[in-house]
Amino acid sequence: LFPTGYSGMYKIDVGKYRTNEMQVVSGGIGKEKIHYEAPSAKQVPLEMQKFLEWFNAWPGDSLVKSSIAHLWFVTIHPFDDGNGRITRAISDMLLCRSDKTNLRFYSMSSQIEKQKKSYYEILENTQKGNLDITEWILWFLNCLLNAIKESYAEAESVLKKYIFLHQIEDISLNERQHRVLNKLLNPEWFGVLNTSKWAKLAKCSTDTALRDITDLIEKGILEKESAGGRSTNYKLKKI
Repeated sequence: LFPTGYSGMYKIDVGKYRTNEMQVVSGGIGKEKIHYEAPSAKQVPLEMQKFLEWFNAWPGDSLVKSSIAHLWFVTIHPFDDGNGRITRAISDMLLCRSDKTNLRFYSMSSQIEKQKKSYYEILENTQKGNLDITEWILWFLNCLLNAIKESYAEAESVLKKYIFLHQIEDISLNERQHRVLNKLLNPEWFGVLNTSKWAKLAKCSTDTALRDITDLIEKGILEKESAGGRSTNYKLKKI
């Protein structure tokens, strides 16, 4: 992770346990708030030995084990930097074991990033609490479920896009039409499509945009929306 020996502008000890104390602090000078204080640097080797022995020996359910390993490792915080990335890699490793495959179509790291606020809240509450980590495990498994749902939605979107493009592959389209259709098929697309929006997306005049749209209507790819208004809106037609 740190081939230069630096994390940003700071020199760090790479490939060895930290020798300094570690706190997660927020707030300005005089108004600091300590969110978490990791075990003493002197304790790290022993804590890591316990963690690794448990990791290699305890069979357990891999999903639950992944959540425990995530919490345990990031709580020890054994390195100067990169602990979060290594934690997520450990979780992913155990999820792969649970799935019995090294290929997964969901990403816990991406989902944790999307739920970052609640992640740090549950992490702080758990680390400041007692040894009952039930709430953390439930949060982790719910986050995993959300990651899988996101993956399903993305896969469904990709499949729909593939089917649609396969259906029109023999229809002659210009470069602008290809470009805008791909944007319309993107799951992140929102809003309405009209001549001015087409002109902006295709970087052309509104007259050219109208010709492109009219051509696609004639070819059965676009259709007018039923809702009226000051301007005519268009949508993809199911082929």
